Amino acid sequence: MAVHGKWTQLMLGVGDYQSAVRALPLAPSEQDRLIEFFSGEVNYLEPLPLDEQQAYVETVSYAQFLIDKVGLAKDTIELFFSMPRVIYGPAGLRVGVMEAFYLGCPGVQGIPWLGELAEQIIAGVSSGAQSSVYFPDGNASVARLLVQKLIPDVAPDAKGFADIASARFNYATLDQAGHAVRLRLNSTAVGVKENADNRVVVDYVQDGNPLRVTCDHYVLACYNAAIPYLCPELPEPQKEALGYGVKVPLILSNVVLKNGRAWRKLGVDSVLCPQDPYDVMTTAPPTSTGGHKPPGSANDPMVVFLIGVPKPRITGTETSHEILKVARHKVYATTFETYEQEIRDQLQGVLGKHGFNHETDIKAITVNRWPHGYAYEYMSLDDPEWEEGNAPHEIGRAQFGRISIANSDSEAYAYLNAAIDAAWRAVREQTVSKR
Repeated sequence: MAVHGKWTQLMLGVGDYQSAVRALPLAPSEQDRLIEFFSGEVNYLEPLPLDEQQAYVETVSYAQFLIDKVGLAKDTIELFFSMPRVIYGPAGLRVGVMEAFYLGCPGVQGIPWLGELAEQIIAGVSSGAQSSVYFPDGNASVARLLVQKLIPDVAPDAKGFADIASARFNYATLDQAGHAVRLRLNSTAVGVKENADNRVVVDYVQDGNPLRVTCDHYVLACYNAAIPYLCPELPEPQKEALGYGVKVPLILSNVVLKNGRAWRKLGVDSVLCPQDPYDVMTTAPPTSTGGHKPPGSANDPMVVFLIGVPKPRITGTETSHEILKVARHKVYATTFETYEQEIRDQLQGVLGKHGFNHETDIKAITVNRWPHGYAYEYMSLDDPEWEEGNAPHEIGRAQFGRISIANSDSEAYAYLNAAIDAAWRAVREQTVSKR
């Protein structure tokens, strides 16, 4: 069943959380505990001394806090893990108490010495302000803007931000002799090394043929764990550091609906489904950037965006690294027929009572498997606090002669700004180098 409400606010005690909780299909005793929890009137860390409270939130999992301190049942605490899963994937169950608070999970409002943080979080979720910028084609628009800037002939009539997503690219112009910048597509690098002449030799494969180029400087931008195989001459400690992080597996699916009538009747922008294959179901951001236009009315076709987090069978003793590896295998082992059926079942369950029929109302489905998705971000329960410069991502990204490393893995942060920062650093390493 669906219980409407601004749950990110309700869970922090903002609004009529009592009525919302009473509508949940839970035992009255469990509802009572949730209402008390959301009220912020109880400090569940008492009677621990203040220093032990501070140590607790840094060293104990949020799941354990919910069960041991708040007294909630194991099935109930699933309500709070959609957002941790969206950020940390299957390892979201391993977030510490403080990490969960920073994500906006409830409990912070009941701890007096975290009052300032609670006020900031509550103000943030109550404002409704959107801090993210979305392109209709994802970050592909960023890459297209960069390419069009470097090679204007690829889309000479493109105006830039206003129409980049819909601009038609002439790919034949990307790799032409005489151009200051050349981009060679469908060319998979298989080996990188520095030769005796202080030149970088790059082996790659195009159309099944082995090819080689040499250059003065090289930026290797790819999945960290692949780099030791591409550049085996790296020092062993650097190879080990490059393999430390485990990519976060995710399933990102888009569903084109014949129209938005059923979703409009649902009356919400997003739906949290913590026990279903897709944790979050949401309308595509109503962006008009890049030349695209959002639906004008409920009668127009619409896109539903689904964020899925693989939920493998685990014992509860696994580290975040182990959970992510098991979840990756689940992604690979699941057939596309299963993904499609899960999408149809979940959409039918949410929208069915509003006249939705998955057999006639779904017009297209794309399933994007990300077995190696987000860059690994350190977690308080499973990763030590390294001294500056000694964290695995810092050791792994060290410049190796005329080879620099740039990717979001090298920043231990999964987002676009991290990739841009890494690229800036790597280019500076090469252009400011004394060599």
